[in-house]
Amino acid sequence: MLGQSTSFREAFASLKAAQKGHARGAPAYSVYVNRKIGRVFAAFAHTQGWTPNQVTAVSAVHTFAGIALIVALPPTWWSGLLIAVLLASGYAWDSADGQVARLQGGGSAAGEWLDHFVDAAKLSLLHLAVLVGLWLHTPLRDTAWLIVPLAFSAISTVTFFGMLLNDLLKASRNVGSTHSRGGGTFLRSTILLPTDFGIVCLVFAFWGWTEAFVVLYTLLAAAALAFLALASVRWFREMKSL
Repeated sequence: MLGQSTSFREAFASLKAAQKGHARGAPAYSVYVNRKIGRVFAAFAHTQGWTPNQVTAVSAVHTFAGIALIVALPPTWWSGLLIAVLLASGYAWDSADGQVARLQGGGSAAGEWLDHFVDAAKLSLLHLAVLVGLWLHTPLRDTAWLIVPLAFSAISTVTFFGMLLNDLLKASRNVGSTHSRGGGTFLRSTILLPTDFGIVCLVFAFWGWTEAFVVLYTLLAAAALAFLALASVRWFREMKSL
């Protein structure tokens, strides 16, 4: 645990030294990009005396501002870039809150609840915002393409719930977490890259080019569905073995 008077360099070095291996199912952007950006944000937040919950709030402001702009602004190159930056920043701050908690000696149940609550809201609302944005601002209004964000919202919500439920049931039986550290490899993380929420954030850079955005977004939705289909079989087998 470090005091709030710790310098940025000391906080950053402490986080880097304490970093554990990534979870077996963690995709590449989250591991090799988002976590490192989050480490910088966490070191800064710690030197400012921010609590983990305040960092979560900063993450939420960035994320939900980006989601609101999907609905409010017509798709252009600059609005897409702004949305992508806000969403990616929100994701990096989301990584930072847990790292701040580590610097300050550990998190709380309330903090963990808040973090998961914000995550659940963003995963469902982001794709619903895409649905509304496409309907309001593009020629795709009243076309079958609008089914994609609706499906993506359901897929993301079910996946997130499944992961949380796995950890809850395992914890109740004193079994290791689904996201236990140290089991990931570079190859596995790279293969899982299309399922990374960070890639979903970055694809909004194409928001102003509707045709390209829809194709890329649909491919990510398909990857998320394939992951859920495969993971659900594995998760069910794990539950049967408890």
